[in-house]
Amino acid sequence: MFGCNLEHRATSVSQLLLGFNVLMLQADSLHVVRSNKAVLNDISFTVQRGEVYALLGGNGAGKSTTLLSFLGFLLPSQGRVLVKDKDVGADVMAARRAISYLPESASLYEHLNAIENLQYFLGLAGVDVTLGDMDTVLDRVSLAPDARKRNLRDYSKGMRQKVAIALAMLRNSDILLLDEPTSGLDPNAIDELHRIIRGLADAGKAILMVTHDVYGACQVADRIGLLHSGNLVGEFVAQGDDRIDTNAVHTAFASKANSSSLLSNPPSSNPQLSKV
Repeated sequence: MFGCNLEHRATSVSQLLLGFNVLMLQADSLHVVRSNKAVLNDISFTVQRGEVYALLGGNGAGKSTTLLSFLGFLLPSQGRVLVKDKDVGADVMAARRAISYLPESASLYEHLNAIENLQYFLGLAGVDVTLGDMDTVLDRVSLAPDARKRNLRDYSKGMRQKVAIALAMLRNSDILLLDEPTSGLDPNAIDELHRIIRGLADAGKAILMVTHDVYGACQVADRIGLLHSGNLVGEFVAQGDDRIDTNAVHTAFASKANSSSLLSNPPSSNPQLSKV
């Protein structure tokens, strides 16, 4: 296994005073039907300010459907989704203003350089930033200065992801939704992205990421929800300064792929696992 040993941020009194215990996202008995098929079955979870929540599942588990529900592109058949304690269905645009969304493959313009892409998309969003602001954020995501004036057609996927993350950061939204953020990245790029995500959470952002990467989820997340066939079947929680146990999550994830009965009797040796 590759990766860096990221130090887990323990909740402190100072963080609580800063409002890190504020609910930013909530799925409340969320049930979504698409083409007469239940895609999500009454799932419930929350994401607080300063927290990384990873929704872990295989293809077709309902991960992207969950993100689209928070963005208001798919309305619940039953239940509700809330953004900053407001029902998304009641005010979709308010929810979207509070969120920065990073799709698996960000649609950036290859004939433009990093700065031009940022200027264009921030202009569309009505966000006014200076060149200095952009350079500061590109420094934070470790995009080399000499790369910023090159067209994106010459970028690796990891470099494109850095531009997309920079765009999300410059929008300065309270909430980030990340759809398979490490897909197609090399190990070093994955480690860099994890450091960025962790830093954003520690600065107070609420982050919901969906992924099928067990190891990556364990490295960066405060909590992991296991999603299988539209059902949230279990949750792992980081204990104090310890990261979530990769072996325990991997065993649960792999077993669930072969058995729909997993987690009905979770093993007592896995104290991090809580039944949802």
